[in-house]
Amino acid sequence: MVQNSQDWKDVVATYYDKCLSLTILFVMFAFIVFPNVETQLIVTTERVMDTIEIMPEILEQIRPPEEFVRPVVLIDIFEDDSGSDDDDIVFIETIDITTNPETTVIPTLPTRIGDTPRFVVFEDEPVILRRVMPVYPEGLRRTRTQGQVVLTIEVFADGSIGAIEVVRSLLPGPGGFDEAAINAVRQWQFQPATSGGQPVACWVRQIITFDLTN
Repeated sequence: MVQNSQDWKDVVATYYDKCLSLTILFVMFAFIVFPNVETQLIVTTERVMDTIEIMPEILEQIRPPEEFVRPVVLIDIFEDDSGSDDDDIVFIETIDITTNPETTVIPTLPTRIGDTPRFVVFEDEPVILRRVMPVYPEGLRRTRTQGQVVLTIEVFADGSIGAIEVVRSLLPGPGGFDEAAINAVRQWQFQPATSGGQPVACWVRQIITFDLTN
């Protein structure tokens, strides 16, 4: 049986060549990836502080700060010897609510129909006191036509009706649902909206339904 022997120096030389090749490749790779590597010199300075002992003679020459004297203010207190006490004070249990007449807003009726602002702040909305049902158009009744008309109604501060506008129309023109709804609403009577306890004019939306089943 033949055994092959190999010198350990040859093995070490082989590993050395491999490591050297890998090192050169790694350095080249680093220069390719990071070509603009700059080094900065950091300069440090050292400061040495020496302590100096002050001589007792010098300490005696240093004057301490002067104390500030606060002024004294005398207050004279006079006692009332009339013999009155807290029993003579009259307490008011209740105070009525008062209003400033300069800031009280008194609502007034618009000078013309349709002048009421679209957005009016009020606490209580208008309430219908008298409702008149619309007359169903005869021609539409025969054709069994039904639907709804949406109106915006101007309600004055006295509850009367001002302008009436059609928001959603249903068969406009003479003999249509729009005309029948407007004619009926003009006969309505409202309890007006109130703001701060005072009646105000505003706009309300109302749906008029034309239904043959009722």
